[in-house]
Amino acid sequence: MSDSSLVKHYMTKEVITVTPDTPNEEVIKLMKTTGHDGFPVKTNGEVLGMVTAFDLLLKPWDNLVKDIMSTDIVVADQDMSINDAARVMFRMGISRLPVIDKDEKLVGIITNTDIVRSHIERSTPMKVNYFKKTLEQLYGVKTKLSRRKVPTAKLRPTQNKIYADELQGRTYELKRGLAEPTITVKSGDRYILVDGHHRTVAASHLGYKKIDSYVIELEKDIKLGLEKTADKEGIYSLNDIEIIDDAQHPLIAITGSIRKSIK
Repeated sequence: MSDSSLVKHYMTKEVITVTPDTPNEEVIKLMKTTGHDGFPVKTNGEVLGMVTAFDLLLKPWDNLVKDIMSTDIVVADQDMSINDAARVMFRMGISRLPVIDKDEKLVGIITNTDIVRSHIERSTPMKVNYFKKTLEQLYGVKTKLSRRKVPTAKLRPTQNKIYADELQGRTYELKRGLAEPTITVKSGDRYILVDGHHRTVAASHLGYKKIDSYVIELEKDIKLGLEKTADKEGIYSLNDIEIIDDAQHPLIAITGSIRKSIK
């Protein structure tokens, strides 16, 4: 989806509301049973505010939602772009927006988790296609792109040691379903890890047998100018190509070792 993607494509449609007079104990029970960490506060059809787990922690001595709810909220239109929603949430320091339709009926909530997921869905395929086209142009081969589960045992990250906070972050993303797919190139029987080293390490630590990946499959087995970086036969890792995804560098940067291999 493009940058103009609308909030309605990503919002959580399962909306649970509470009233200003809902006891905090009931809100805590709702959070435990539903897995949601925030609810719109609604009365007489009007959204008055939001109550979140943060509010409950901030003012644990109050008994009712009306005493702790955040009233400084933004109510989004479902046709608002996902980028505009992200800007509003960032600038106001809020993590969720109730979403209403044209009749001002509450139809969903957009959260920072939804924002992250939308970014992954929009940006990763673009990055994959850049790399796919570059392989075809550099090596004159046809490729086939698919998304599948790749055995972690077949992947050898070039960065086996990563900082604890990086590992914690990637572990959190994997558990929450927010991790971008890795990118691998399948050449013959080899899976060459192109992008997602830290995610692969985290997946191995978690005991995942497979990891979600975009697979660029080459029509024939070719030497990609790679050096073997593993102890085991047939396991390679590609760290010679860096994907750059911005306006100034729309394609790729090629390092010296790759440039030598294609002369």
